[in-house]
Amino acid sequence: MIVPTFQDILQAQRTIAPYLKPTPIYQYPTLSEVLGTEIWVKHENHLPTRAFKVRGGVNFMAHFHTNNNNTGVITASTGNHGQSVAYAAHLFNVPAIVAMPNGANEAKVKATQNLGAEVRFVGNDFDDCREYIENISEKEGLHYLSSGDDPLIIAGVGTYTLEILEDRPDIDVIIVPIGGGSGAAGACIAAKAINPLVEIIGVQAAAAPAAYLSWKEQKSVEAKMETFAEGLATRTAFDVPQKILRDHLDDFILVSEQELVDAVVLGIEKTHNLVEASGAASLAAAAKLRERLQGKRVAIIMSGGNITLEQLRQLI
Repeated sequence: MIVPTFQDILQAQRTIAPYLKPTPIYQYPTLSEVLGTEIWVKHENHLPTRAFKVRGGVNFMAHFHTNNNNTGVITASTGNHGQSVAYAAHLFNVPAIVAMPNGANEAKVKATQNLGAEVRFVGNDFDDCREYIENISEKEGLHYLSSGDDPLIIAGVGTYTLEILEDRPDIDVIIVPIGGGSGAAGACIAAKAINPLVEIIGVQAAAAPAAYLSWKEQKSVEAKMETFAEGLATRTAFDVPQKILRDHLDDFILVSEQELVDAVVLGIEKTHNLVEASGAASLAAAAKLRERLQGKRVAIIMSGGNITLEQLRQLI
């Protein structure tokens, strides 16, 4: 198990700088008023794929291109990670295959294909796809790229926390969404190295609590996966993020499907940004913890702006 370090995140920031601009962090007074504390929104939805995952994809591909002679990669995704791999693979001319579950978000599927990656539909959820690529990657001569356990992915996505604390060093709390946990793991490494007093709170869907239960019980736990939030929809946890979260994460909470729906609507209304359910998870957690967060400067991660028109109609 290779666990990335703070130095790896600093190097990742230098690696991705020619390809991705830093994302803005804004305060919306009406949103802060509703939640009763100072809320700062880190707009990862302003990245080319509308999600923080692309940071990890670019960091990985920059190294893969140098060391592996374009043998190609295969990965599993419900959508945002797949887009990030496709985007980065296109930048570095690396063949990429993304296994996605049947019924995956149509907009994410199309975007992944338009970026040049091959999409294979496998099973019903992310873990079906993960099992598939674990079985066939070696047979097809492809590098199996884990969306959660790869240290270059974790270091890459950790760069959004560097940007938060560079722009707002007075932040007290950072709330991060957790599906596989790469973003939260990167946030823990970066924040605790810069300021150990910054509180990192993870949030996951109660209808897909594998990472939460694994963190709580200090062992790998398989759980139900019934959430509509694609980016949070995993049945099992990843080993490397879990080790980092157990060492550094301050708290971990669950939010209901209705709380996610309410957060999507609140995010659109108060920030005028399209946001999908996984992208609204941090906002849902801030709303749930409003009493505890009183008087603190809170950064929330808005990552995931790939909601379809049909999903938006249903939520509204």
